[in-house]
Amino acid sequence: MLFPTFDRETEFLMQDMIVCGVDEAGRGPWAGPVVAAAVILTPGRIPPGLNDSKKLTEARRDALFEPIMAAGIVGVGIVQAPRIDEINILQATYEAMVQAVAALGQVPHVALVDGNRAPPLSCRAETVIEGDGKCLSIAAASIIAKVTRDRLMRTLDSHYPGYGFASHKGYGTETHQVALRKLGPCPEHRRSFAPIRALLAD
Repeated sequence: MLFPTFDRETEFLMQDMIVCGVDEAGRGPWAGPVVAAAVILTPGRIPPGLNDSKKLTEARRDALFEPIMAAGIVGVGIVQAPRIDEINILQATYEAMVQAVAALGQVPHVALVDGNRAPPLSCRAETVIEGDGKCLSIAAASIIAKVTRDRLMRTLDSHYPGYGFASHKGYGTETHQVALRKLGPCPEHRRSFAPIRALLAD
């Protein structure tokens, strides 16, 4: 298995440039917010075991959350379901990324953004396809975004019981589909998404 490295970040650090990694969680679910994180890591203070959040267990992600928060500079952006419906999920993801970089409290020179497209940021942006598996700062951002969103979904589960948000996190699982047919959508469902739109049409 290949692990992310600090090579790309080091190239910029050697030019006295501040670099952050940016990633998001929650583009695909039918409910809840999309969350982005931006993380600046400091050489010598990088928590061991960072990787693409999808390759880590929930327990491992949770265990890495506080060490990243303590060792890095972290910004988080959150865009809620009504806003997603208003501007579409891609633009909402970009909005969350812009919020996350702004929340760092300092303007980096470069943002390494997971994927092949990036929003207009307050700094230079470089896209890295599958970046959460290649760059440590993007991997750290993927963990912060995923854990933050999972915690939000567990909170929403208590506000809207019966949907199973704590377990499926808003994704279109069979359990979620059964709950939707029984209860109908709640305010956290993304009405612009085809399955929810179809349910409302019925």
